Amino acid sequence: MKRSTGVTLAVIAVIIALFFYMSTAGATQECNVCVEFNGRSNCAAAAGSTAAEATRTGQETACGPVVKGMNETIACGNAAPTSVQCRPRAR
Repeated sequence: MKRSTGVTLAVIAVIIALFFYMSTAGATQECNVCVEFNGRSNCAAAAGSTAAEATRTGQETACGPVVKGMNETIACGNAAPTSVQCRPRAR
């Protein structure tokens, strides 16, 4: 492998690690959220700086596979989740 290829791969790895760290550094809560929409259900986990933020993100993520189109995405996001379990995030 060429030296330039190795350097490029190392830089890409550092950027990915930095992005991951920066996106999760402020997350203190982790929530598992389940939704049911049009007879389909799905669960997702998400982290956030507050339980409300983690719940909202988890609901949006859980709605993704059970909806079709923007109207259903909005309707699913506005429906109450069937289950929410939050806990402090382990560091």
